[in-house]
Amino acid sequence: MTDLPHLASRLYGTPLLIARPKLDVILGVMARKLAGQPLAMPTPESAQPRPPALQIVDGIAIVPVLGTLVRRSAYLDAASGLMSYHAIQAMAEDAFADPQVRAVLLEVDSSGGEAGGVFDLALRLRALSKASGKPLWAIADEAALSAAYAIASAAEQLWLTRTAEAGSIGVVAVHVDQSGADAQAGLSYTLLHAGEHKIDGHPHAPLPASVAADIQADLDRLYDQFVELVAAHRRLDAQAVRATQARIYRGEAALQAGLADRIGTLDDALAALQQRLARRASADRSAPRLSHSCKEMTMHDDAPDALAAEVSVDANAAAAQAAAPDTAALAAQIEQRLRAELAELTEIAAQAKRLGVTVDPAQALTQGIKPDALRRTVLEQAAARDAAADIVAVAPASASPPSVADSPLVKAAKAYGGNQ
Repeated sequence: MTDLPHLASRLYGTPLLIARPKLDVILGVMARKLAGQPLAMPTPESAQPRPPALQIVDGIAIVPVLGTLVRRSAYLDAASGLMSYHAIQAMAEDAFADPQVRAVLLEVDSSGGEAGGVFDLALRLRALSKASGKPLWAIADEAALSAAYAIASAAEQLWLTRTAEAGSIGVVAVHVDQSGADAQAGLSYTLLHAGEHKIDGHPHAPLPASVAADIQADLDRLYDQFVELVAAHRRLDAQAVRATQARIYRGEAALQAGLADRIGTLDDALAALQQRLARRASADRSAPRLSHSCKEMTMHDDAPDALAAEVSVDANAAAAQAAAPDTAALAAQIEQRLRAELAELTEIAAQAKRLGVTVDPAQALTQGIKPDALRRTVLEQAAARDAAADIVAVAPASASPPSVADSPLVKAAKAYGGNQ
């Protein structure tokens, strides 16, 4: 027999992270049941057995996040369309601890559920992935809404099927005022209590404005936590997350909003994750390893110099490998350095122009001429030009040197000698 008071307590007067269409369906069913109308319950033959179990496919653990989500489901399992946060966490912990599992994929198809416990679960999933070094991915097939999106956001990559929905980042609470129905039924409830707020939100009277304000404040605090969780996990600005205003995005629209990363099927996501694992394994095989002696060696301040010499070449190579940036980072560093050199060469060319020396900065960069070397070249050319300008008189190129015999002094000397 279905535990109606238990189900009602999970729906009414408690914060929910669930998409409105799904909430409407649940409330409609519960309203009929609470009114005494019979509902078609699944027979043992047609009922689903137990909640979906953990699967492992080629070293990838598939953790299901399906149906309406609650903190604890007890015996209300898949036959009631419920799945608990505790069950999801238990499966994830088993998967990350399994040495045969190399990665975890969350298979999400849920419109959300209870607020209580969901943020702790999302943070726990991210922590498990980080501690184990195993990638955590997720795919929405066909819905990752509200609480389910909070869980999916913990993944390193979030995939969507082409028609899948994501988002609904918001909080809702429901209050049922059944005082009118009570009056029609001839019932009048008197709630005796101690403590002013003990019966806040009870269904047998309209909701007072002060109580509604308190509930709204609680929802606002939960909403802030939800926004901050998604912003941190998805590396989004919190204002951008808040600007979604709990909208639901389908397919490509979710990618444009930054709420998901790729479009594809479950098989596509599994294949991409396998490729990621293969690349990582290849990189691990090519990385140098520390020698046995290096792993066991401990350096102390008073250790002799000879002990330091025992560090193997493998250790040096491993340290260099660890310190080396990846290809993209290295390319960015090189480009930044070249831009800086070109800017300095261009400034030198401008200064050289004022000195009357022509310099091509692009050609200098291509030829590998450093700024200091180019600066010296410019100064040498300018100095050589100034030295040449210091010659103030030269013999005309076309003039013949004067003859000594034509000199008046020579002629006078000859005449004087002849008179002697």
